[in-house]
Amino acid sequence: MSEFDLIKRYFTRPAPSAMLGVGDDAALLQVSDGKVLAVSTDMLVCDTHFFADADPFLLGHKTLAVNLSDMAAMGAVPRWATLALSLPDADEAWLEKFSAGFFAMADMHGVELVGGDTTRGPLNLSVTIMGEVEASLALRRNGAKVGDEIWVSGRLGDAALALAHLKGLIVLAGDEFSACASALHRPVPRVALGRALLGIATSAIDISDGLLADLGHILAASNVGAELDFGSLPVSVVMQNHFDGMIARQCLLAGGDDYELCFTAPVSRHTEVLTIGMKLTCIGRIVAGQGCIVRDEAGNNIVLESAGYDHFG
Repeated sequence: MSEFDLIKRYFTRPAPSAMLGVGDDAALLQVSDGKVLAVSTDMLVCDTHFFADADPFLLGHKTLAVNLSDMAAMGAVPRWATLALSLPDADEAWLEKFSAGFFAMADMHGVELVGGDTTRGPLNLSVTIMGEVEASLALRRNGAKVGDEIWVSGRLGDAALALAHLKGLIVLAGDEFSACASALHRPVPRVALGRALLGIATSAIDISDGLLADLGHILAASNVGAELDFGSLPVSVVMQNHFDGMIARQCLLAGGDDYELCFTAPVSRHTEVLTIGMKLTCIGRIVAGQGCIVRDEAGNNIVLESAGYDHFG
């Protein structure tokens, strides 16, 4: 199967909202009146972000989901995506499942694939996603203010806990691993939450490299500090069952792969945040200064070996 046959068979679909989609040297896109384009690129590399034997349908899901999470963090409506694939070979069974997982996620969020590239090489998946957001309302990292509350969506740490199990760093029972594996393989991008936070949140980021690392980006951009209450962090029963070990705490605070949103909002908007309609938890507050302090239930500072994932750290 040639490169062009591969693209035509597995990755060419109509893109009604694009002036020109797959099949030319570039796509032509028209942004809606009053909106600006939000653009983000994420790359998933075999043996760094996923194992070589990963289920291709779930991998297709995750490949787009992690990019949708960036749109969520900006409060943007996802519209279009391009997909670049480096493939060891043209495995038709693998491509069939991968593209099905990718397009299932695309259909769920109204995203049209408008271009990309394929080449032979080590398995590497790269998506550039484009969305629209009102220029004056776009969520950014630099708006946190002293006194703001710090919030997170969903539960934290389960994906990292599942990965730690796969790497042999911790042992989860069969039912425990199954409960955590979904968070690792099928992240849920919080696109609707991002839209709901427009005009409410003062800053936002998606949690991909770990809570402390990603919150740290907000703190640096906003020139503020933070205090977190460890006991307030939203966790699963599995995570609670393993709190006696340092690995679980590391997964919770610095493990990454959560793809939940971390955001700040004024105390005056507390009730409004709670009425958004999903699990949102206030975990701390923005303070003057720099850096982040995490305190346990006794008020003692928690110190970790690492604040989050760094490809070159």
